[in-house]
Amino acid sequence: MRKPLILASGSTDPLETFSLMFVHAIHMARERFWIANPYFVPDGQVLSAMKLAALRGVDVRVLIPEKPDHRTVYLASFSYYENTLPFGIRLHCYIEGFMHQKVFLVDSTCADVGTANLDNRSFRLNCDSSFIIKVENMLHEDFSRSRLVELADYTQRSFFFKLAVRSARLLAPIL
Repeated sequence: MRKPLILASGSTDPLETFSLMFVHAIHMARERFWIANPYFVPDGQVLSAMKLAALRGVDVRVLIPEKPDHRTVYLASFSYYENTLPFGIRLHCYIEGFMHQKVFLVDSTCADVGTANLDNRSFRLNCDSSFIIKVENMLHEDFSRSRLVELADYTQRSFFFKLAVRSARLLAPIL
């Protein structure tokens, strides 16, 4: 049995260990990369890694809450629809209330459960097969309680909503 790896990282660390690990995990994926996270405002490296994974045939899914707890982050996430959906990245909105889990699954080899919000916080990495199966089952159930996002969810909104989305996107580096 492989032991969990605990990698501490934070906003005061000199190295962006979480960001590097996240990009590496996406590049490792051959079959699937599924993530559930309350905030979807990825940096350029993570976004590029997700696009490349989808283009090489990896099932890339992102589960985010339909009901936000931070309006600006919620608005900024809409600005990523045009940069993800055309590449085959599937976004799902969890419809049963606010979802605050932070989980990802890479193929059947690696699963992460922790406090990571894609913002250099600490997390736990676990590669135990029984744990991975539990994470997979949990994500299957959560995806069944979500709706698939379509580009029209953004493009058919009002001019003022799109203006708010674009304004929020300007803040993405600090969200």
